[in-house]
Amino acid sequence: FDLDAAIQTYVRREYAVTIGERTAEELKVAIGSAYPQASEPRAEIRGRELSTGLPKVVLVNAEAVREALDDAVSTIVAAVTDTLAACPPELTQDILERGIWLVGGGALLHGLDARISHETEISVNVVDQPLEAVVTGAGTTIESFNNLRHLFAGT
Repeated sequence: FDLDAAIQTYVRREYAVTIGERTAEELKVAIGSAYPQASEPRAEIRGRELSTGLPKVVLVNAEAVREALDDAVSTIVAAVTDTLAACPPELTQDILERGIWLVGGGALLHGLDARISHETEISVNVVDQPLEAVVTGAGTTIESFNNLRHLFAGT
C-alpha cells in the first residue's frame, strides 16, 4: 500500500497542488492517522500549483489526510478481517485472549491500531519497535530453524 502516493493524489485532486514523495511522507508522519485522534493538527505544505506552475503553500488538516489514506487503510482492515475469518478455532481463541500485534512500517500510522480494534472488536497492540520487529523475528527464526523445521511445509 503506497500511503504516500495516496496523499499526493489527494492533494493534487483536492487542492490542485502537486507535492513530492518526501512532502507526502512528512505530512503522513506529522498529522496522518487511520482513526480520529483527540487532537486533530494541521500542517502547511509547499507544492506547485497545477494551473500556474508557481509555488503554493496549502494548509492541510488531519481529517483531510485521513480521508486521503482511507481507501488504503480500509484495504488493510479488510485483509485483517479476512485473515481472522480464516483462522482455526485454536488460533482465534489465542487472538481473543492476547490480541493482535502490529509490526512493520504501517504500524507507525497513528490510529491504525484503534481503527482495526474498532472494526474487529479485538484488542490491537503495536510492538515497541515495529520497524525492527520483522527483521528480528526473521533472524530468530533462521537461528532456530532446526528446532522449528516441523512448522514449515515441505522442509
